[in-house]
Amino acid sequence: MSELQTELAPRFASLAKLDSAQMTSAARRELLRQVSGALDAQGREIDPATVAQFDEALAAAAADYSKQVRAEIARLVASHAGLTRVAESFAFDDITVAAPILRRSSALSEATLLRVVAQQSQEHLMAVTQRTHVSPALSHALVEKGDDRVVSSLLQNDGAEIAAETYDRIAVRAEDSTVLQAPLVRRQGVPPELLNALYLKAETALKKEILARLEGIAPEEIEQAFARSRARVTSQYARPADYQEAARRIDAMAYAGTLKPPVLVSLLREGKAARTAFKIALAHLTDMEIELIDRVVDGHDVDTLALLCRGSAMERAVFVTLAVALDANPTNAMAGATQFMALYDSVPVTAAQRALRFWKVRTAA
Repeated sequence: MSELQTELAPRFASLAKLDSAQMTSAARRELLRQVSGALDAQGREIDPATVAQFDEALAAAAADYSKQVRAEIARLVASHAGLTRVAESFAFDDITVAAPILRRSSALSEATLLRVVAQQSQEHLMAVTQRTHVSPALSHALVEKGDDRVVSSLLQNDGAEIAAETYDRIAVRAEDSTVLQAPLVRRQGVPPELLNALYLKAETALKKEILARLEGIAPEEIEQAFARSRARVTSQYARPADYQEAARRIDAMAYAGTLKPPVLVSLLREGKAARTAFKIALAHLTDMEIELIDRVVDGHDVDTLALLCRGSAMERAVFVTLAVALDANPTNAMAGATQFMALYDSVPVTAAQRALRFWKVRTAA
């Protein structure tokens, strides 16, 4: 028997007494500290058989311990890579026991962690998101099974590897979840085309952050993102009854060379009867999908309207007139106009042009 085994043998024997009424909390912590200290002793070669013996003893006895004692042991076990059996057992325990194991233990295999994600509570999943490293497969499982709090925590972990397919799923959820929007926008490595798609749903402050991110992305990365974005283009636009007639009117203007930005103001002033024509004209002048224009106009989204006008080089006066007319809750025309002028000027031209490139319709000739 090695020197270390000789030293630890009586302490192993004492493990059976950890949960006894005769052992105080202080004595229990001292015993665990002594065992932990011996296992961590510097300058001494730790015999794997000794660690395995300790692991076996703890795993055999742990089921009989109270939750409080298991939680104390878990804090010890979480720091030791060799304590595999007891770590795997505790990973499926009550969250007060499992949390330190799930956050810190390197003894857990990926297969075990995936089973935890599939079978345990959202609090267990939350603990897994806080590991130093989270693999792509584990990240995907967390997104599939986790609620928005879990996914938000994952996004804020720089040690989590997240694959493109997983980002796609997060982005879809983020469209309707303010909990996910900010962590997604602020995470490094998110595909630019997903950030751009989120722009339409984001709050004003986040829209500014998205534009700043798009403006700072390297040209080669942007080109790759454009290619991915083209592959994602779909159209689910339900055309209104007057669409064909309105389209013919706008096509005639384009053929005659009279389809210019001021026409938008005139069409808006015609009222509801020309609403579809206005949308089609705006789609033509910005080279956008009609579905996107429909969302902007019916959603009174003046932030995106500013982006469209700025990126298409429309004059500020045209944008301000349109914004005042489309504003859902205008206070008064003068105050609204002043705010919209500032909004237009605040949009970076380069970022606006990049954003519009993501949204342009690509069809075969």
